[in-house]
Amino acid sequence: MKARITIMLKDGVLDPQGEAIRHALGGLGHRGVTGVRQGKLIELDLDATDPEAARAEVAKMCEGLLANMVIEKYSIEIA
Repeated sequence: MKARITIMLKDGVLDPQGEAIRHALGGLGHRGVTGVRQGKLIELDLDATDPEAARAEVAKMCEGLLANMVIEKYSIEIA
């Protein structure tokens, strides 16, 4: 079983990397980009067989280590 975790900064949290990307795209001639939010994608291979149990375990991983819950939010896909 695989878990795919997408971690993004919460709305309202300044994203300097996203702003740097937006600025660089503008410098390359891509003038229509008005905002960029940059995040992380983490894929885990799991031994689990129950998708709901896997989701709960991955949520614990996110809240304990993978995401900074003060400034980041996450979403989980189990496949």
